[in-house]
Amino acid sequence: MSKRRNYSQDTLDCQQRFFDTLQQLHDAKRIPGGLTGFCETYGIDKRHLYAQRADMGKGYFEVGWLTPLIKYYKVNPTWLLLGTGKQYKGREE
Repeated sequence: MSKRRNYSQDTLDCQQRFFDTLQQLHDAKRIPGGLTGFCETYGIDKRHLYAQRADMGKGYFEVGWLTPLIKYYKVNPTWLLLGTGKQYKGREE
């Protein structure tokens, strides 16, 4: 069981953007196999992802969770990390 973490507001904001984007992609059916498929494909413990989403203070969040969104789903890394610019690279919003 992971201990609670005292994440900075920047980390909490980044986590929120991660989970919001993941939900958008899921709702748009762009993730084969849904959230379970996302976790299996990218080596993320599904229990940790769900626990972290339910309680952002859990200590499971890893920066590596951001990589698939950037690499395969064309999420703008500047937006994901800093919240500035467009959410997606090369797309009009």
